[in-house]
Amino acid sequence: MTARPRTGTPRRRRRAGTSTAARVAIAVPWVAFTILIIHFGGTVFAVALMGLGVVALHEFFTLLRPVRPVTLAGFAGVAGLIAAAAYGDQFQMVLVAVISVLLTFLLTLPRRDRRHVTLSIAVTLLGILWIGLALAHAVLLRGLDHGDGLIVDVLIATFIGDTGAYFGGRTWGTRALAPRISPSKTVEGLIAGMLAGTGAFVLASLYQDWLSATEALAIGAAVSAAAPLGDLFESMIKRDLGVKDTGRFFGEHGGALDRLDAAFFTVVVGYYVASALL
Repeated sequence: MTARPRTGTPRRRRRAGTSTAARVAIAVPWVAFTILIIHFGGTVFAVALMGLGVVALHEFFTLLRPVRPVTLAGFAGVAGLIAAAAYGDQFQMVLVAVISVLLTFLLTLPRRDRRHVTLSIAVTLLGILWIGLALAHAVLLRGLDHGDGLIVDVLIATFIGDTGAYFGGRTWGTRALAPRISPSKTVEGLIAGMLAGTGAFVLASLYQDWLSATEALAIGAAVSAAAPLGDLFESMIKRDLGVKDTGRFFGEHGGALDRLDAAFFTVVVGYYVASALL
C-alpha cells in the first residue's frame, strides 16, 4: 500500500513564504518613501506626515464610529499640529491644541442627537493628541541639527526593537508582560527588543561623527524603552474594541496605526532626549 503524501506542512510553508514575500514587497517601497521624505524635509516631509496622519486618524475614527467622532475637527487638528511644528514652534502647537478643543465643541453644537456627545468629544481629542502630537514631534525632530540622521536612527531602533521583541519572545518568552492587554507579549521579548533597539541605534550612530557613543546609547535606550509602551497603548485600545488590525493600509503589515503605534511614542521621546543631549 502506497503511503499518501503529507501535504499539510508544504502548504503551511507555502503560505508562510507567500506572506513573507508579500510583507517584503510592501515594505521596500515604503522604506524608500520614508527615506525620500526625510531627505527632503521641510514642506515635503510635513505634507507627507499630514497624509499619514489623515489615514491613521481615519482608521481610529472608523473603529469608534458608533460614538460619532467629530471627524472634521480631528483632521483639522492633526494637520494644524503638524503645520505648527513645521512653520512655528511649541507655542503654536499648544495654540492649535487649544483651538482643537474649541472647534470640536462648536462642531457638536448643531447635532440634534446628543447621545454619546461626551464620548464623541473625548475620542476626537484623543485622536488629535495621540496621532497629531506624535507626528508634530517627528517634524520637530527632523528640524534639529542633523535631524535627518536622528529620525532615521530613531525609526531603525523602533522597528529593529520590534523585530527583536518578536523573535526574543518566540525563542525565550515564558513570562507574560501584560496578559490582559496583549497576551503574546513577554518580559523576555521586552528585554530582547530593548537590547536590539538600543544596539541598532548605537550601530547606526557609528556612521555619524556628530553623535558620540554615550549620546547614542542614551537616546537609543530611551527610544527602545518607549517603543513597547506605544505598542501596548494601541493594543489596549484594540483589545477594548475587539479588533485585531486597524486596517489594511500597509497590506500584510496591517493598518497605519498598527505599524506606527510604537513610532508615535519613540519620535516624541527621541526629540526630547536628543534636544537635551545634543
